[in-house]
Amino acid sequence: MRLSTGEKIFNVVNITFLMLIALTAIYPFIYVLASSFSAWQPVTAGSVFLWPLGEDFRLGVSLAAYERVFQRTDIWTGYANSIFYAVVGTAVNIIMTALAAYPLSKSRLRGRGIVTFMIAFTMWFAAGMIPFYLTISNYGLLNTRTVLIFAFAVQAFNIFILRTNFQNVPDSLEESAKIDGANDFTILTKLYLPLSLPALATIGLFYFVGRWNAFFWSMILLTDDALIPLPVVLNHLLVHAEWNIDVDMPVRTETLIHSTIVVSVIPIMLAFPVLQKYFTKGMMIGSVKG
Repeated sequence: MRLSTGEKIFNVVNITFLMLIALTAIYPFIYVLASSFSAWQPVTAGSVFLWPLGEDFRLGVSLAAYERVFQRTDIWTGYANSIFYAVVGTAVNIIMTALAAYPLSKSRLRGRGIVTFMIAFTMWFAAGMIPFYLTISNYGLLNTRTVLIFAFAVQAFNIFILRTNFQNVPDSLEESAKIDGANDFTILTKLYLPLSLPALATIGLFYFVGRWNAFFWSMILLTDDALIPLPVVLNHLLVHAEWNIDVDMPVRTETLIHSTIVVSVIPIMLAFPVLQKYFTKGMMIGSVKG
């Protein structure tokens, strides 16, 4: 099909505009990555743009900042804590979300409309920060690993995503399973969950990213340095500049900040390509109605 002159012009303008937007979104990461592998002299002078530079302001790679970052035990501790909170927390999130979404997807559930409204109500109105903190304090969960795992065990939006996916599973499959003697728990684990991998990957990625980037409540609810996750550690290092840098060191705060940022995003960069094929399918859930 031949395109008219106006359509060709539109395509050129549209592609150019989208490429500029993409470059605007990608360039900050390129700059941070290049700065993290650069010597401190060109970074502080503002000479780094697209690729790393050495001390002589020429193309070169320096690993001094990463060596300094990996020497800090608090970063490794924060890394281990973040991995624990993200992995265990995401598993708890998916389990709790599935247990809530499955019964809500069944029309035979009595009071389903009321329960659905109560869950949706939490998306519009929240109790507030102070009541939530006081509740956590009264339960004795402050400064414990449990608080980050179970205090944020489910999100209403993800319940509705998974419920919509469960509603798309044919009822005939459930009826066949019940004829074979399967109960609801078996149907959920052996039938619905395997058929819902795209939806599970989608909400799992949402949960994992949220867990990994958890900063505010981690800073409020945890005070023990042995329990704080990586984002709180980064806040101490970036905001309070707790680096103890000597003049003779081949690094400066700027290069350390950039290398620390790169180190912190590695798990997300590794997780997204693995889940991308499921994520694309999961985002289409509920977009087509038959």
